[in-house]
Amino acid sequence: MTELLVQIEDVSKEYIAGAIRVIALQEISLTVERGEFLAIVGPSGSGKTTLLNLIGALDRPTRGRVVVDGIDLGALRGDQLADFRRERIGFVFQLFHLVPDLTALENVMLPLIPYRRQLKFNLEQRARALLEAVGLENRMRHLPGQLSGGEQQRVAIARALIGNPKLLLADEPTGNLDSQTGKEIVELLRRLNREQGLTVIVTTHNPEIVAWSDRVVRLRDGRIVKA
Repeated sequence: MTELLVQIEDVSKEYIAGAIRVIALQEISLTVERGEFLAIVGPSGSGKTTLLNLIGALDRPTRGRVVVDGIDLGALRGDQLADFRRERIGFVFQLFHLVPDLTALENVMLPLIPYRRQLKFNLEQRARALLEAVGLENRMRHLPGQLSGGEQQRVAIARALIGNPKLLLADEPTGNLDSQTGKEIVELLRRLNREQGLTVIVTTHNPEIVAWSDRVVRLRDGRIVKA
């Protein structure tokens, strides 16, 4: 029997900029099963990133309901939202957002350093294990400027997994990479999905990701046109 990890119910998102009203999402309903690898595709401006931000509690819907891992995100406030993101969600972005003066190992550890004393595991050991899992066992002490784009994205993926999240959200993770490096990142995400049972939701224009996904959701003008 399948188990739902994400439930999106009649969600709309609007932005107001002065007299201008922008409708980013219109009455979206979607479910994602635990362990699924889901690709969200569509032209620029179709609402892909907005949808990902709502699932990751980086933004709130104007209307509708988002439930992740049994938690209604609309009921969370302040520190509860921060705790939810830290404990359940891993984020990977098109831009790597690594701190240039920190090593790969330090960048992976960074999100949990303020909570180090509360953790039930050794933070450095887990960071090392994750860098080994993404093939960077020999690059842990390198700064981001000493790494290739693909290596930097691998560091970003390891950092996203440091809190042992239930869900990995990746927004155009191969957008800044050449085709071969992008393929390697796709294979890495799929391997994490299969071997660890990690649920992955990816926004993408990359046909490699689409081909490797369990399911594809297509957006156009803020609406789902195929799910």
